[in-house]
Amino acid sequence: MDKGTIGQLMQTFSKPGELVWIGVRPARGEAMISVDEVMANQRSGLIGDRYNGSSGKRQVTLIQWEHLAVLASMTGKTISPEILRRNLVIKGINLLALKDHTFQIGDAILQTTGLCHPCSKMEQILGPGGYNAMRGHGGLTARVLKTGVMKIGDLLVVMPQADSN
Repeated sequence: MDKGTIGQLMQTFSKPGELVWIGVRPARGEAMISVDEVMANQRSGLIGDRYNGSSGKRQVTLIQWEHLAVLASMTGKTISPEILRRNLVIKGINLLALKDHTFQIGDAILQTTGLCHPCSKMEQILGPGGYNAMRGHGGLTARVLKTGVMKIGDLLVVMPQADSN
C-alpha cells in the first residue's frame, strides 16, 4: 500500500491545532498581557504588541502547548505561557512541521518564517540551564499575510500548498 511521497507526507496533518493562549507585550522589558483575542495586521503584526509597526519575519511568535510540560520536566518549574514571551500558544499540532507552510488562525493568515530560538533571558526566567532547556522547544516565528482577528479556541488550519510539479 502506497503511503505517499515524502512531499505528500509533509503536507498531511492529522488534525488542526487549537489556539489556547494569546499574549502581547506593550513594550520591551514589560510583562506579557494575556488577551482573549487579537488583531493580526499584515503591515504591523499583532496590534498591542511591541513589534506592532515593525515589518519582517518576526511579527508573531508561536510555541507549542505540549512543550510547556517538557520545559517543566527539564527545569522542575511550573511553566506558564507568559514567561516564555511568545504571542500564541497552539496545542494539538506539531509546530515544527509547519516549516515553509501558510496557515490560518481565525480570520488571519500567517506564514512561517523560521524557528524562534531562545534568548539569554531564559536563563534568568527558568533558572540555571533554562536556555538549554528551551533549545528545540522555542517555537516558530511568522509573518501576517492577511489581516484578521484571532481568538482563543480558533483552529490553526494548514493551507494547501501549490503543487510544485
